[in-house]
Amino acid sequence: MSHPIPSHLDEARRTMLQAGSLGLLGLGMNHVVGLKSADSAETLPTSGQAKSVIFVFLSGGLTQHDSFDPKPDAPSDIRGEFNPIATRTPGLQICEHLPMLAERSQKWSVIRSLTTPYNGHSEGHMVMQSGRTPLPIGFNGSKPQSSDWPSIASIVGDALPPRNNNLPPAIALPERLVHRTGRVIPGQFGGQMGSRRDPWFIEASPFNPKSYGAYPDYEFHFVRGRERNDDLKFQAPNLSLPEGINRTRFASRLALRNLLDGQRRQLETAAGVQSFDHYREASVSLLTNPSVQQAFDVHNADAKALDRYGRNAFGWSCLMARQLVEAGVNLVQVNLGNNESWDTHDNGFPLLKDCLLPPTDRAISVLLDDLQERGLLDETLIVMCGEMGRTPKINTKLPGRDHWGAVQSVFVAGGGVKGGVVVGASDAEGAYPAADPQRPENLAATIYHALGIPPAAAWHDEFDRPNRIYHGVPITFA
Repeated sequence: MSHPIPSHLDEARRTMLQAGSLGLLGLGMNHVVGLKSADSAETLPTSGQAKSVIFVFLSGGLTQHDSFDPKPDAPSDIRGEFNPIATRTPGLQICEHLPMLAERSQKWSVIRSLTTPYNGHSEGHMVMQSGRTPLPIGFNGSKPQSSDWPSIASIVGDALPPRNNNLPPAIALPERLVHRTGRVIPGQFGGQMGSRRDPWFIEASPFNPKSYGAYPDYEFHFVRGRERNDDLKFQAPNLSLPEGINRTRFASRLALRNLLDGQRRQLETAAGVQSFDHYREASVSLLTNPSVQQAFDVHNADAKALDRYGRNAFGWSCLMARQLVEAGVNLVQVNLGNNESWDTHDNGFPLLKDCLLPPTDRAISVLLDDLQERGLLDETLIVMCGEMGRTPKINTKLPGRDHWGAVQSVFVAGGGVKGGVVVGASDAEGAYPAADPQRPENLAATIYHALGIPPAAAWHDEFDRPNRIYHGVPITFA
């Protein structure tokens, strides 16, 4: 059990984090603590094939009928406006607006039978991002709470030793998931694990409802790359030195700081904060290590790479995710189309056709190619899903499809997962699982298993009480 930190030492520790002393602008302890010491990390078996996970989240809910589970023989009010196209996998058809993924079907598989009992955004986000179907006691859909289940990102970030001690173990980009009204959605944080194990959020494209206007204008603005250069900055915040301080000056300040720290090290060790030096050193690396900074920056990427991925938030997010897993981050969550952009109640088919499906098709396809060309696809698991599916019947408002948790399609690739496989099936209307139903618990277990986290592994809360990581069984792709 750690001892309480004397007030004068706690104040000294806070001083080290102030912008004036180290230039760590805004890098709070909840982020710094995530930069773990390799000496203190538990050594876990690495039986899984994956080293990293890219968890792509389509907030709002991807429509299964108009993506990976078309129903061409259903009535028109279920079938929808889009046609299916063949893929390179015999018998597998997907939406006509995913042609690049159709050409690469041997690299990915799809789960067509994932089900939850929830039709609400907040409930769906909670269960899909945590891998736990029952809602936590006292769940409040309007805001995150400390009693929430921890997110998959938090669990992976905590369970695995860091592959790069200079980088956070779990990162979410390009921003936190928020409702289009601006409220932060629960499910994406540390919850019962404590806020210090939140993933590290990169606020690269902060949402401002006042500047973007009402839905659905935001989707068009965000996805089609029409943002002004000062609207969207795809570089991690707080990774630059204060104005007027170059690296030489910064190094001399560090030398002085290290001298002073040496005189108080024994006191800090007695106070139970001996690991703080490592956290500070890792934070300094974020400021001074060019290779670390490069992993967070897509603006200086090769122009051809930017064109391939697509010069929009979808493409830039996937490019940054590739850079981060290549640099050694264990899990990167990519929020493609935040602010519930995939909530296609109204004007659904034009939004999907013009704004949502094409940039996703391109970004994910190029991500698959890029990882394979770099020899990283077999060790990088990609999972793409939303918090729910969409209703079988098209509403008559504009039209579009409404909330539907009973079944959704989940895209899975890499990390040892066999490509060209369809797991489960939905019924003739795409309304309910018809074969091999899967739960969020099984999807989470698939991620943990691929990363080599053992079934008996546990995370410990702030009172050191153990909590199981696995609540389901890994899904078999055969």
